[in-house]
Amino acid sequence: MYQEASVAVVVPCHNEELLITRVLDTMPDYVDRIYVVDDTSTDRTPQVVEEYVRTTGTARVCFIRHEVNQGVGGAIVTGYKRALQDNMDVVAVMAGDAQMDPDDLPLIIGPVVAGEVDYTKGNRLVTGEAWDQIPRVRYLGNVFLSLMTKIASGYWHIFDSQTGYTAISRRALQTLELDRLWKRYGYPNHLLIMLNIHNFAVRDVPVKPVYGIGERSGIRIWRVIPTISLLLLRGFIQRLFQKFIVRDSHPLVLFYFFGVLTFLPGLILGLVLFFHRLFNGPVAATSALFAMFLIMFGLNFLMFAMWFDMDYNRHLR
Repeated sequence: MYQEASVAVVVPCHNEELLITRVLDTMPDYVDRIYVVDDTSTDRTPQVVEEYVRTTGTARVCFIRHEVNQGVGGAIVTGYKRALQDNMDVVAVMAGDAQMDPDDLPLIIGPVVAGEVDYTKGNRLVTGEAWDQIPRVRYLGNVFLSLMTKIASGYWHIFDSQTGYTAISRRALQTLELDRLWKRYGYPNHLLIMLNIHNFAVRDVPVKPVYGIGERSGIRIWRVIPTISLLLLRGFIQRLFQKFIVRDSHPLVLFYFFGVLTFLPGLILGLVLFFHRLFNGPVAATSALFAMFLIMFGLNFLMFAMWFDMDYNRHLR
């Protein structure tokens, strides 16, 4: 228990035989249940966890094995469902590769336990230390996806969208359609979109980045970015439709629509004229002015739409 609230931690695992014991050993005493979800590991992760439970005699570790690989999001959803069955008040997520400092757990669960927000997530980038610790390509990829997630999710105050160090309230878990959440990389981005549709308050919490302890990342950034970008685009459209057409009405939908309708054609026309000027010669002044007109109006529409979006979601901090 933590301040009279029951606390569970979901630990998604895939081939974490080297570090899973460290995660379990350092789990704070106030954590009531630990759901270790093995997503079809091919190493000795299952045997290591089962041996740990047997030798320590702990009753708080619940080991769950997937028969079919579902991805990290699928493993987290499995843990969430089990936590709901056990009536846990707050459910955190800590990866099985020991990259999440257990000393930061009170900061993660505290706002949810206090009822201030329904979801918290770690932010490794806010202190500046991550620049020296996270591999450069992953850092820049994270920054790009974080910026896109701000637009797609409507949580403009949130950054470091790819961190998995999170906590969520039972109320939010009971409301969300967990089976609809994206099950692989991109899960935290999609979860933020779903939370925003239901108007749940979300908060960023500074956490320490942990690297260089023997962890092995399965992320291939150049493969992940296009996949998550497409997911964010679909989620963005879903959020606008659900939140500002189905559940409410707001002119920002029209601003986004006319912004895309004018900016994209203007950008394409501008690029065509630019390359025509480089390789073929002068272009008509009227064509250049028309392209500039479309781009400028499109940008104005988009900027106003984003401003409306920020203002509408301001209370969800």
